[in-house]
Amino acid sequence: MLNAWHLPVPPFTALRGDFLYLTLWLECDTAPEQVLLRAEPDNEEWLQAMTARRMGKYYRYQAVLALNEGQPARRYCFKLIWPGRQCWVGPLGVSELQPGALGQFSLLVPDSGPEWVSDQIFYQIFPDRFAAGGGDHAIQSGSYDHHAEKRKVTRHAWDDPIVAEGSPSAFYGGDLDGIVSKLPYLQKLGVTALYLNPVFTAPSVHKYDTENYYQVDPYFGGDAALVRLREQTREAGMRLILDGVFNHTGDSCAWFDRHQQHADGACHHKDSPYRDWYSFWPDGSTRDWKGFSSLPKLNYASPGVVEQIYRGPQSVARYWLRPPYSIDGWRLDVIHMLGEEGGAKNNLHHLAGIKQAIREENPEAYILGEHFDDARDWLHAGVEDGAMNYRGFAVPVRAFLAGIDNAGHPISLTAQTCAEWMEGYRAGLPHQVQLRQFNQLDSHDTPRFLTLLNGDLARMAMAVVWQFTWIGVPCIYYGDEVGLDGGNDPYCRKTFPWQKDRWNTDLLALYTRMAKLRQRSKALCRGGCQVLYAEGNTLVFLRVYQHEQVLVALQRGPAASGVLPLTPLLQAGEWKALEGEGVLTSELDQLRLSLPEESVTVWRSRSKS
Repeated sequence: MLNAWHLPVPPFTALRGDFLYLTLWLECDTAPEQVLLRAEPDNEEWLQAMTARRMGKYYRYQAVLALNEGQPARRYCFKLIWPGRQCWVGPLGVSELQPGALGQFSLLVPDSGPEWVSDQIFYQIFPDRFAAGGGDHAIQSGSYDHHAEKRKVTRHAWDDPIVAEGSPSAFYGGDLDGIVSKLPYLQKLGVTALYLNPVFTAPSVHKYDTENYYQVDPYFGGDAALVRLREQTREAGMRLILDGVFNHTGDSCAWFDRHQQHADGACHHKDSPYRDWYSFWPDGSTRDWKGFSSLPKLNYASPGVVEQIYRGPQSVARYWLRPPYSIDGWRLDVIHMLGEEGGAKNNLHHLAGIKQAIREENPEAYILGEHFDDARDWLHAGVEDGAMNYRGFAVPVRAFLAGIDNAGHPISLTAQTCAEWMEGYRAGLPHQVQLRQFNQLDSHDTPRFLTLLNGDLARMAMAVVWQFTWIGVPCIYYGDEVGLDGGNDPYCRKTFPWQKDRWNTDLLALYTRMAKLRQRSKALCRGGCQVLYAEGNTLVFLRVYQHEQVLVALQRGPAASGVLPLTPLLQAGEWKALEGEGVLTSELDQLRLSLPEESVTVWRSRSKS
């Protein structure tokens, strides 16, 4: 028998000056002859003997890692040696094989990322569909020629149904002043940070076809409306990040100018000063984003693009970080696709440049990358602070609770397989990076989670609690909290139903309770995460920081019961149920759980040690 416990958080770690104190706990039939801390302070293996102390049936091993050399990502694991054999302890547990460099425990010391992010509760807003301020600037039918759709835009009444035909050109009148008017609602919900889909001038409703990077869309209220929103969010204590679409422009952007609204756009003028800002095929067509000719890709091999987007003193990435707008960060659209010559060549080089520019303007700005799949190459490279965590959270949660994968195909996961997926994905990511992962159930690009569940509110409650208690920062997609439904784009972009009689008040109350719980819990905002049990339909995990413990149990399917042994990780304490109807009984050396059918329960305690 061999069990091992360590997490890269207090009380298993302690940072004191230039030294990191590490503790590993073991339970075993025969104690190892040696336990070694393996680290790479100068990028070469370094083994240090750990001191041992017998603590009842456990062995406690401790070592000190000096921080005066090496890179900020302090990667380490533990090597256990007996006569004729060895094993290793890493974030995925005990193994006969040494974990690779990117599969070890990791802490950023020092951490140059924005520490404030992990304490937030984000709220994503699609501006046209959230709330209308009612000003004279409001968009009307015909306000834009939407050439990509070969039509003029149309204005619809707020409660008109979404129709697929012409949906990119269909406006409902939401704007930035509308958001300002709803800040008291968001505060009551517990929201502390906003992420807005693009707000810059563009003919489509989604505005990922940027026409002018230096102008807030006039039908959203223009630059002055963004200043008002910034002032009011600050007064409310809220952070604000915007969507940066730096991979491509719209074809109506003056730099490209397909529709000849300006003088010297790259599309029709080979001698245009912007010609090399884009990439052209031999037949003269443009290299664009995923076959959409209205979205020509920027060519970062051009010094002009580099200066305009991030390097220059008046570059886009810098401009909106400065007063009077002073945004708190950027969500970078399709960040992994950005690059040179119509592709992603030298992608990491340019992303590093974007990050440097942003940090020069605001050292605490949040840089959030959009990745629908594996984001770890970019996270390990340090070119972003966090990623939209589809792969590490949204997709496995969808698979486990809704039985659907990212492509909409059926999938069946046991709790064990789901846990292996989620634990394996985050293993090796620095702890602070895990805390800054952006955990959403859905977004403007996916079906609403409630729709994937066919309206199953018990499963929806499980998903919401999971979102607020798993490691990472939660983000609510507008309307999810009141039961707004909808399939794939455009149906996931319905207008917010402000008539309260259309709200699911039980769901809203759950979101509000979970927001308050998270705001009161250091373990949920900063703590380590460990799956304790995963079999069949039952998944139990623990969040821990210092003496605070938060235990979360999800029961998909029929009622079940089981026991969890007390360990140096899961310690004795006075447990209080904070959410759900499961029953926890504390016995001498174990916790006994009784979990109702289709349920999720959250308990919290402070350990006695």
